[in-house]
Amino acid sequence: MAERARQVLRDLDALRAAAQAVGEGAVGRVDVAATSSSALEPVISIIAELREHHPGVTVSTSSALSATEVVALVLRGRCEAGVCASAERPVGQGLVSHHLRDEQFLLVMPPGTAVGAGDGTITANDLRGMHFVVPHAATAVRARFDRLAAEVGELAIAAEVGDRSVVLPMVLRGVGAALMPDGWDYLARRSGASVYRFDPPERIPQWLIHRTGPITAAARAFIDTTLSRAQDAAE
Repeated sequence: MAERARQVLRDLDALRAAAQAVGEGAVGRVDVAATSSSALEPVISIIAELREHHPGVTVSTSSALSATEVVALVLRGRCEAGVCASAERPVGQGLVSHHLRDEQFLLVMPPGTAVGAGDGTITANDLRGMHFVVPHAATAVRARFDRLAAEVGELAIAAEVGDRSVVLPMVLRGVGAALMPDGWDYLARRSGASVYRFDPPERIPQWLIHRTGPITAAARAFIDTTLSRAQDAAE
């Protein structure tokens, strides 16, 4: 009954917020589930835009290890919306999913490391012989690493971590290279890491998900802002 009860409470919150929004605009809190890279981009940019156009909206983020966990948090009513990367469109009873963009994987290496043809791009074959810092299984990054390891061969794991926030610090200390979604691009470059893009690109779709039925005005503001940003980027 817990999941049903949470959804009933969500629906009541949506009705109250809708009544309040008639006079005050979008107000209230929206709970958003996101994987680590999606929390960096686009969620940070969405929050910044909401602060400008909907200052009455507060975004509370919940960290998720994988797209599967994001979907579970939304379906169980713990979060109203979710943002994640997944090779397949997220599905579930009463779930709505919107394709936002194709996220690109980057090769992030210790400062001063040079690889490839010198134009900022690499091929999968350039990875041969490298040691990597990788997350535990069940993440999109690990799945892509395992696929590349099977295709290229001679890819070694230097460290396997459960907390993906330590991947970049490990790379900076020279433990190994890492595959990272492009949401990390800015932080990696600012930290001094060597960052390369794949040619051809290694991509994975990024999704916004939410349940059908009533949603709060705050959630509607978050969803509309996210979709608007995705449309502007596509144009």
